Amino acid sequence: MSSIAKAKGFKHSKPGLWLSLGTTAFGAISIAKDVRKAQDERDNLKLINAVVGALALVTGAALLIRELKQLGDDDVLLG
Repeated sequence: MSSIAKAKGFKHSKPGLWLSLGTTAFGAISIAKDVRKAQDERDNLKLINAVVGALALVTGAALLIRELKQLGDDDVLLG
């Protein structure tokens, strides 16, 4: 398998999934800041937006974790 073919499969490899989970964690920090700011400003619309974003983030993380569990030994980068 060529290096280019391996790189194309990075998203569905264990390192790729772990990287995605890491970026999701940074997204959680941003959403927490948005929630805190919306509460301080008493802006319900911004608060609803932050909560919906948090729900999307949780759903995305759950999908990544499920894919990581299903990946098993057929990791494309392990060769």
